[in-house]
Amino acid sequence: MLYRKLGHTDLDISLIGLGTMTWGEQNTEQQAHEQLDYALDAGVNFVDTAEMYPVPPQAKTQGLTETYIGTWLQKSGRRQDIVLASKVAGPVRDPKRPSHIRNGNTHLNRSNLEQALHDSLKRLQTDYLDLYQLHWPDRTTITFGRRAYPWPQQEQSVAIAETLDVLQDFIRQGKVRHIGVSNETAWGVSQYLRLARYEDKPLIASIQNPFNLLNRQYEESLSEFSHHDGLSLLAYSPLAMGVLTGKYDHGAQPADGRLTRYDRFTRYDSPHARAAAQAYNELARQHQLSPTQLALAWVNHQRYVSSNIIGATTIAQLKENIESVQVQLSSDLLEAIDAIHQRWPNPAP
Repeated sequence: MLYRKLGHTDLDISLIGLGTMTWGEQNTEQQAHEQLDYALDAGVNFVDTAEMYPVPPQAKTQGLTETYIGTWLQKSGRRQDIVLASKVAGPVRDPKRPSHIRNGNTHLNRSNLEQALHDSLKRLQTDYLDLYQLHWPDRTTITFGRRAYPWPQQEQSVAIAETLDVLQDFIRQGKVRHIGVSNETAWGVSQYLRLARYEDKPLIASIQNPFNLLNRQYEESLSEFSHHDGLSLLAYSPLAMGVLTGKYDHGAQPADGRLTRYDRFTRYDSPHARAAAQAYNELARQHQLSPTQLALAWVNHQRYVSSNIIGATTIAQLKENIESVQVQLSSDLLEAIDAIHQRWPNPAP
């Protein structure tokens, strides 16, 4: 396994991170424990979860993912062996966001943040998180597949400074070691950094955004923050919800596929996304690689990525994902990847 620094912190995290959003929906508690055991034996130490999980979010399953991690921690006694990250849900502003968490009271203010952290720590059976992330902004943004800024009018949202004050208290109390954002924009990141630099607020260590061959927007708008400010990208959906594994090529609809089972991942299911994915998948095969190996190795190759958060439903998938750290991409192959990108730039934002 390879390791990279988490932002400005002293934490070394595994280049492959263990995503957990299927646990409690597509994976049982036993399977979750098996994945944790296998991943740690392979050198993975970064485990990412969220109070919202599993996905798709439902009231009857909400919190099961954290609960499964908690029972594994209690059974294994290996809390010191992992860098544990979770996320607090933001406010509900579109139908895909969960309205059942705290009865929809999910603004990033003191009362909601305190309740969310308390509940996550209880489910996880730990007294601290190594990284606590804001799952999405309190304000409306151009995220989750939007291509144009929506220009909301008279929107009620919690100021970033107010949220940071609460997170600062968590750090002082020892309940959180470091903080990060997720599904954030360049404007938002600039505000977090400005407040840390000039108003003595806590500094964010990371940003967890979608990043894959079908969505390279991070390198266009946010990578400079990684370069100049040391912000780590924790890349999620590196396989574009499975489209970059090849299993949906030529219009296939596998019964166990997420795009087949769930209708919330539409940004990865457009004609342009399918066409681009198939081109990348065929390129991989031409170079004697599996589509999964190509897609993950490309993410691993990017210097601003501290951890590539994979999600697997089987141990076989998990094994292939972890072994992607051993795949090296030639300059010719990287050029071929960029040529496809020029033809279909960011078809799944």
